[in-house]
Amino acid sequence: MQEGVWSSWEMIPGKIFFLELSPKLSFSHPLMSETCTQWTMASWNTSTQPCSPFTVDSGEWDVLIAHFLGVDHCGHKHGPYHPEMAKKLSQMDQVIQELVERLENDTLLVVIGDHGMTMSGDHGGDSELEISAALFLYSPAALFPSAPPEEPEVIPQISLVPTLALLLGLPIPFGNIGEVIAELFSEVKDSQPHFSALAQASALHLNAQQVSRFLYTYSAAAQDLQVKELHRLQNLFSKASADYQRLLQSPQRAEAALQTVIPELQQFLRGVQAMCLESWARFSLIRMAVGAAILAAACFLCLLVSQWATSPGFCFHRLLLIPMAWGLAGAIVCAGLLATTELKLDPVILGAMAAVGSLLPFLWKAWADWGSKRPLAALLPIPGPVLLLLLIRFAAFFSDSFVVAEARATPFLLGSLILLLVVRLHWEGRLLPPKLLTIPRLGFSAPTGPPRHNGVQALGLGVGLLLCIRLAGLFHRCPEETPACRSSPWLSPLASMVGGRAKNLWYGACVGALVALLAAVRLWLRRYGDLKSPEPPVLFVRWGLPVMVLGTAAYWALASGADEAPPRLRALVAGASVVLPRAVAGLAASGLMLLLWRPVTVLVKAATGAPKSRTVLAPFSGPPTSQADLDYVVPQIYRHMQEEFRGRLERAKPQRPLTVAARQLGSVYSAAVVTALTLLAFPLLLLHAERISLVFLLLFLQSFLLLHLLAAGIPITTPGPFTVPWQAVSAWALMATQTFYSTGHQPVFPAIHWHAAFVGFPEGHGSSTWLPALLVGANTFASHLLFAVGCPLLLLWPFLCESQGPQKRRQPPGNEAEEEEEPLMEMRLRDVPHHFNAALLQLGLKYLFVLGIQILACALAASVLRRHLMVWKVFAPKFIFEAVGFIVSSVGLFLGIALVMRVDGAVNSWFRQLVLAQQR
Repeated sequence: MQEGVWSSWEMIPGKIFFLELSPKLSFSHPLMSETCTQWTMASWNTSTQPCSPFTVDSGEWDVLIAHFLGVDHCGHKHGPYHPEMAKKLSQMDQVIQELVERLENDTLLVVIGDHGMTMSGDHGGDSELEISAALFLYSPAALFPSAPPEEPEVIPQISLVPTLALLLGLPIPFGNIGEVIAELFSEVKDSQPHFSALAQASALHLNAQQVSRFLYTYSAAAQDLQVKELHRLQNLFSKASADYQRLLQSPQRAEAALQTVIPELQQFLRGVQAMCLESWARFSLIRMAVGAAILAAACFLCLLVSQWATSPGFCFHRLLLIPMAWGLAGAIVCAGLLATTELKLDPVILGAMAAVGSLLPFLWKAWADWGSKRPLAALLPIPGPVLLLLLIRFAAFFSDSFVVAEARATPFLLGSLILLLVVRLHWEGRLLPPKLLTIPRLGFSAPTGPPRHNGVQALGLGVGLLLCIRLAGLFHRCPEETPACRSSPWLSPLASMVGGRAKNLWYGACVGALVALLAAVRLWLRRYGDLKSPEPPVLFVRWGLPVMVLGTAAYWALASGADEAPPRLRALVAGASVVLPRAVAGLAASGLMLLLWRPVTVLVKAATGAPKSRTVLAPFSGPPTSQADLDYVVPQIYRHMQEEFRGRLERAKPQRPLTVAARQLGSVYSAAVVTALTLLAFPLLLLHAERISLVFLLLFLQSFLLLHLLAAGIPITTPGPFTVPWQAVSAWALMATQTFYSTGHQPVFPAIHWHAAFVGFPEGHGSSTWLPALLVGANTFASHLLFAVGCPLLLLWPFLCESQGPQKRRQPPGNEAEEEEEPLMEMRLRDVPHHFNAALLQLGLKYLFVLGIQILACALAASVLRRHLMVWKVFAPKFIFEAVGFIVSSVGLFLGIALVMRVDGAVNSWFRQLVLAQQR
């Protein structure tokens, strides 16, 4: 509808969807009385209801729409044949009767139901009772040239749109393929019948022209229409249009020509409807079932393989090679069968067969495990509360109300899980003072090690997490289905603010968030890493990150005040708006490349003076069995460092013994991951509005608190493989979803932040489509990417929390001095390399399982509810967003684990060089 066409639009009490769906229309009195509740409107009686005045007699309106909820509510509660339904229908009859008495001759009354209902009063499916509704047309003046037929005519709902549009003198909406109700365009007062037929032919021709334009545009963009039928319909329209033009040129032969033109136009319109509906409403149930089965099998196998990964005889090389071989064999067999039966080779079917083939070896192994009568708890080791949470999440995706309200439900589930973690840690005795650790607790074994935190610290972590979740919820975007909700005003860019003082205050807060984020990362690296290292990544953190902060702050200043810049500086501002985002992105990419090149940021220090302690010891491959084993490694490190600093020592000519130290090997893995996350965060932050920087600061703080809380419940000193509990993985996945909503996103296409495509490219991208798609995708799925890359921290963080500082170690008898010894921390993971690799694989599979359950639920919901009223509004977009988010998370998880393995390879190479130096 075009803006300003309807000068007045009255809203009688009912749902306010029209205000949301038609934002460009002018409304003189959009009525939604604050004194009327939804049930009051549902129970409205015209003779007693004072909160909804009719204005039919005023004549100050062009279109009046009333949406009554009473029949719908009564049907849901009582059903169609309850006495209350008869009462409600009588009330509606009274409403229509009073309205008919006030109509003028040039007014058309249209009474229509938007849907039907089943015998139980429900709707939303595709049964005949649900998709059938009554249509009643009335006017004081005669509408039809003859008496209506005895049997009511069936008219598609889409035909009402072009009919009303032409009656109001408006253009038919471009995407509509309905057929006008030709009988409403009859000239009843005229004595010559062919004039009525000519008016009907004119209306049908206008309708056919609009449908032909849509068909031409759609067929040029999509390839899902049948080519032969498309050509037939185009030829039919050309013939009907030519006949109509000849009819206008030869009025004397109008009566005979009308008998041909009207059926041709109707045949064209109905043919287009049939062709489009066949293409658009075509569902392949077989493909849906196969896809859902493959998704379910993949989730189940992620669960099984995550358990097999920790078994002693598990082979990592066969994990990839055997499924690939079976999948290739399945695709070859399927292609052969299709070729022999002369059927079309469908890539989807081939891919499905390849996927099924790759699953066969795992299914065989699972069947063998069940055949060995292993307990079910060993195959499905998910704790009860986490399993209940996953089941709630799985079932909730089948409710459109939950999908719409997921932005509020996810923080509640995450907060509940955090409280459960704190209670569980306290119940297991991990938060008790040491003197109480020996007291047995009901239902749990004694803790395997000393508590990481006391009760006050754990409670503080939990309260801090809940506070961060609450604060992040202030940055919310309301879904379209909740018009009473108001989105956060903090999601808008600073450029949209009016008032210089408020804008400056917000700009200062955003820059402060940037500085706080940078300071927090540097403090953490100073505590667990060493910013004095001369390695290139450390130098970049020291100097490159501040430059990125300055570039981001400068870009925000230019973007928020570009319209206020003097004319002579606008060219400079425009150029800087292009250069600054690209420079920040280039610096981030350079930092990541440096991190991949030199991932080990261990400080090797040589100094003169009396040694105050022994050389800091780095663990070696294989568990130490005695103090002698540890002392054996010291000469290797010492000789290596001695050779490395020989030239410096000769120039310095030290007068005292040399002390050589290799610091912070215990945090070498997590330091690389935290650095990578920081480098990724700044370019992603540029793609959001300025005030989202506060959310990113909360994101890092919230992740830090959650990791510390989870680390308290993960033992690292017990023998056996390292594992990350399910509650930690579930909380991490929930936090990713919560951050998605806290950054102003919704799983619907109108909520996509399209402005991200123009950050650094204000003039557009020309004919390129992949770069703007990449920028918009990075903006939308930033939380998925960051949390997936940071997923290995769930495994590494408990080792960081092994000790909060150096430990004192007693010297042998005769030496009363004490010396400081750094804890092993992450170097414990290198004691048994097989366990380290298995733990990484298990963590990745657990995370994919939790995400896979979500996408499986969305796929099943979109398939089962494919005829639901809200399938294209809620379920299908949610499935698309979950699918793309799963792909982004899978890529991010792969990158995060690959970074950890790259660091592990560099550490292996470093120790190998030490061994070779010792041998020389």
